Amino acid sequence: MPTPRPAAVALAALLCLTAAGCAEPGSGSGSRKADAAAGNASPAARGAYPVTLENCGLKQRFDKPPGRVVVMNGASVAEVSTLLALGQGDRIVSNQQSYGMSEVPGRAEAIRKLPTGGVKQNEAFDIPREAMIGLRPDLVLSVMAHGFDAANGFATREQLDEIGARSYVSPEGCGRDNLNLTIDDSYTLLRDLGKVFGVEDRAEKLIATARRNIAEVAEKVAGTTRPKVMVVFANMTMGSNEFSAVAAHGIYNDILAEAGGDNAFASASKSSFADLSKEQVAATDVDALVVVSYNDPDPTAYAKKLLKEFPQWSAARQNKFVVLSDSMHLGPSNDVAVRRIAGMLHPEAF
Repeated sequence: MPTPRPAAVALAALLCLTAAGCAEPGSGSGSRKADAAAGNASPAARGAYPVTLENCGLKQRFDKPPGRVVVMNGASVAEVSTLLALGQGDRIVSNQQSYGMSEVPGRAEAIRKLPTGGVKQNEAFDIPREAMIGLRPDLVLSVMAHGFDAANGFATREQLDEIGARSYVSPEGCGRDNLNLTIDDSYTLLRDLGKVFGVEDRAEKLIATARRNIAEVAEKVAGTTRPKVMVVFANMTMGSNEFSAVAAHGIYNDILAEAGGDNAFASASKSSFADLSKEQVAATDVDALVVVSYNDPDPTAYAKKLLKEFPQWSAARQNKFVVLSDSMHLGPSNDVAVRRIAGMLHPEAF
């Protein structure tokens, strides 16, 4: 497998971090958790201030919508996509997130046009402490608590508080564990940021639309045979074996479940990702392939290469694959992934 590019290395580093030390798999595909998993807002009228969020053990009070927002990298696109979906892109003074492509028309282009603040990322692929302070933020968004770790050269939440900046860690990021992420965590992110920016009604409309879209798909595929699906990152290695970027648990499985499929490698690892040999992959019958692109110039070519490499797969015989990117992760567009995957797995239902 090709050596990952620097951006891919950043993603690999983050995903390996989140998977490390995790002892148990998630509760299974389709599991629903309480929407308030990561941030619970104090009682307040919609759009009224002050708003207080309890986030990773710290209370963050907002007296008005933040106007200088910094979005850290974290090999994510969830936070910047959520801000754009909520109509808050003009408040961003530095965005470090990009997936290079998106299932949502215009989103990738909109992200590319956002200011970066002239930041040079450090060896941990994110904004170093001095640069962060120099940006004069009033809100910093991080995928994980790792983004505020002084040991990695980042500004701590306490240091940010000293300059008047609030900070927010996305759902499941507090414990550095994405094993149990579900689609509901994407709703939590939308709801939390909707409260912070005083656009709760817009957040709730987005959530309601996504729920309705997913429910419609789930109804169409209910009772159908559930194909075994491989979810793999294009041209990525994260471990010792050739196939170390194969998703095993987390939000990927929840999306597959709603689309009428199951993860072919869910039992292969107790971590978020399986580290598989070529022999293990060859011995597993894969009915369909979901290739996730992270700044990959040609993920479709990678998908076709895999199907050619494993002609014994049902997926290869039927040429059954789909290429996705941001909709497969935490963020406002999981319903798009559900619909695209379901259409591939069960075309007769649509």
